[in-house]
Amino acid sequence: MNNYYYIISGLPVLSHDWKPGEKTPDTIRQEIIEQCSKKDCRTILLLEKGFSDENLTADFYRTALTDRNRFIREYFRFDLNVRNTKVRYLNGALGRDPGQDVIVLDEDGTREEFEEEARLDAILHGKDILERERGIDDLMWEKIDEMTTYDYFDLEAVLGFLAKLHIVERWYILDEKTGREMFRKLVDEVRGTFKGVQFNAK
Repeated sequence: MNNYYYIISGLPVLSHDWKPGEKTPDTIRQEIIEQCSKKDCRTILLLEKGFSDENLTADFYRTALTDRNRFIREYFRFDLNVRNTKVRYLNGALGRDPGQDVIVLDEDGTREEFEEEARLDAILHGKDILERERGIDDLMWEKIDEMTTYDYFDLEAVLGFLAKLHIVERWYILDEKTGREMFRKLVDEVRGTFKGVQFNAK
């Protein structure tokens, strides 16, 4: 998708004490959408819909998991698994029924296992709240990288960027310093891809 070039050129220049000013995550998202086709915009809007808690119903996940776009299907399958694991953990901590408020899509109620479940469970049992949140977001970030390993200038790359942007935005609310560092990492990753290299931000 050649409009991806605009995403790169439109990113703000970051300094050590960079803070979102006029070029906020919302502004960046809107500029991306304005450069996309109507078809791509529909896919982007479905992704964006999934970042509002009130939209995360069983019907939404059924729609997302049967979408034609590969990133949408894989991202929201992982998102659902992560959210259900978090709900089960909280239910256990509160002494509630483990299945309460869990979204089950299979008619037989089978619990879906996923590769990162043990790691996520270890993160959830951490004592520091911010460290737990950072661990979960790091896990999401790595999963997005995995899903877009071979995507450079296509819609999947754009969707991956937007999903990471939401992680960054959330950390500006939780912890400004961490949010700023994550945004710098995101910009470095994208610019590295733009130059045609496999960038590995550690």
